Amino acid sequence: MRSIRLTAAIAAAAASLMLASAAPSAAGPNRGGRHAVRHTGDLGGKCRVTLAVAPRLVYAGEAVSAYGRLLCGRNGEVNSQPVTLYERSAPATTYTVAGTGTTEATGERGGYDIEVKGLTTNSEFYAVADGVRSVRRAVGVLAEVELAEKLLPAVLVTGRANRVTFKGSVTQGSVSPSYAGALVVLQRQNAIRGDEWHRIGTGRVSKEGTFAIPHVFVVAGPSEIRVVLRDPGVNRPSPSNILTYEIKQAQNPELVIASSANPISYGQSTTISGSAAVPAGTTLKLFARPVRHGPFTQVAETKTEGSGTPSRYTFPSQTPSVSSFYKVEGAGKTSAALYQGVKYVLTTSISPGTTVKQGEPVTFSGTVKPGVRGHVVYLERENASKTAFHVIQVGEVIPPSEKQPEYTFSITHTFYEVGTSVVRIRIPGDPQYGATVSEPFTIQVNTAQPATLTPEAPGNSTLPSEGQL
Repeated sequence: MRSIRLTAAIAAAAASLMLASAAPSAAGPNRGGRHAVRHTGDLGGKCRVTLAVAPRLVYAGEAVSAYGRLLCGRNGEVNSQPVTLYERSAPATTYTVAGTGTTEATGERGGYDIEVKGLTTNSEFYAVADGVRSVRRAVGVLAEVELAEKLLPAVLVTGRANRVTFKGSVTQGSVSPSYAGALVVLQRQNAIRGDEWHRIGTGRVSKEGTFAIPHVFVVAGPSEIRVVLRDPGVNRPSPSNILTYEIKQAQNPELVIASSANPISYGQSTTISGSAAVPAGTTLKLFARPVRHGPFTQVAETKTEGSGTPSRYTFPSQTPSVSSFYKVEGAGKTSAALYQGVKYVLTTSISPGTTVKQGEPVTFSGTVKPGVRGHVVYLERENASKTAFHVIQVGEVIPPSEKQPEYTFSITHTFYEVGTSVVRIRIPGDPQYGATVSEPFTIQVNTAQPATLTPEAPGNSTLPSEGQL
């Protein structure tokens, strides 16, 4: 039989009644003491109540399931027994009723499941069933931090004259904590495995819940940008959504260089062209080098065309196997170094499907081209406002084997919140290859019998590295 799920409003109404007969004493759970409720009937001294809370990490506003079983001796009654869930949310020091429910009515299994919605800060829970108290379970809550892409220029360019300000917000509802004054760290990812975040700026959250961090890019190239909110009193370190950019070098107006497609997917081609303040028929040379290493080497040659100055030029198409820099030289002039991005190619499948029961594992798997052993892969979930995706689990690229000749990934995730979740796979960018995301999947999670739910697997809720804070 399905458990009773109470909304926050119903739970609040029930709190005054439940606290009168089952509330912690002043020296009770808040100080590690015993619960001041007497045992009744066959349950006294013969029963125990288990508790698991999942997911163990959630973003502000999301729900968790608090579930377990009432286990009694041979003569104990476990069916249709009331269960009260208590919660202490940071920075509070006392517990209050978070919800109530009953164990299953049939089957002698004693399962219960109570949904808690709208968490905003780190929380701790325990359950009570007729005087029997469970162990405590903690849930880490991350603030919903959004880095606003629409407020940034379409192209980011090096140089002080092209300083850019990264803006965003921290969700602050009527019951959310005030993040005013909290530290926000601007980070850039620039490592081969995609898992190193370096601080490039800091800011503070305003009383309106917004932030603005100016930054000047010095080096052209790929850029994965995010911010992390640090507010240890109430939340876990909270990363924002990730923005992907290719930082361009300021152009030399006398020899302008451009790419017909930037970035390109691995295996695709692009055409390098531009304008030059030289007469038609002038010889220009194209040089290239991989982003990570090596000197520039000549890869093509052409002559300018047109009837005046500046003239135009176009080189034969290029198919770089890795993100590269290109530059053009001729007639004593040198262009800016053009960063040409090459993105990963990603395929993704899902098993057993997009409709599952609560607590049933879902596996996201696929291939990555080209492959980098151990490179991180993210499973991301769309936030409630449908404005950004946040990481909910981290996997990694698996090297080829005799049975599987390609680089692959596999992330198995268990969903506990009943309803729909929109998720996608993201392989973050690095100096050699740009980020790629899969098409979104809409996962429908249906209610399961509480007694069938098992504790969350250790790696089910994981986050990227906090990086340099």
